[in-house]
Amino acid sequence: MGFYAVMYFAGLRPSEAVGLGKADCFLPEKGWGVLTLHDTHPVSGKQWTDSGERHDKRGLKSREAKEDRPVLIPPPLAAGLRAHLKEFGTAKDGRLLTNERGGLVGTSSYWRVWQEARPYAFPPPKMHVLAKKPYDGRATCITDWLRSGLPVAEVARRAGTSPEVIGRHYAGLIDNSEEEENKKIERTMGWASPDAE
Repeated sequence: MGFYAVMYFAGLRPSEAVGLGKADCFLPEKGWGVLTLHDTHPVSGKQWTDSGERHDKRGLKSREAKEDRPVLIPPPLAAGLRAHLKEFGTAKDGRLLTNERGGLVGTSSYWRVWQEARPYAFPPPKMHVLAKKPYDGRATCITDWLRSGLPVAEVARRAGTSPEVIGRHYAGLIDNSEEEENKKIERTMGWASPDAE
């Protein structure tokens, strides 16, 4: 739950989520919390890393090598992560999210669980088009930020990317929003009748 939640509520990339440590989390009882990201752990394969591990350790995308990225998180995610810590604790190295052996959550594991859970969360016909891959949680978060009216530059800052990437990849991911957008235009242009709301 915690792995998917940080993508859906905070817009983290999977490679950012797997290395998140307890020390990186400010999880208040009330109000918004903060996750401070320091690095990523992309899956490269043992033969491609200097360490011989499947996950490489790198700096944050679009950042200087040692630059951190604070990510504001809403109260439901802070509460969910507190519950996660209470139930599961952390790995030996302080990481919040682990596999069953205490290691980094692998791509094959989170893909398998995602595919098993999708039919329960998205019954037909929506299952064919929604949440096809775990990364779609991040895309949904970013799209929701855009729909809430946040400026593109602020969405980009929170997501750790550029405004150009937001415009190119995420702005068009809103599901069934044409009717809502049409109503906004009608209200702005004065075309909506008072009882249409």
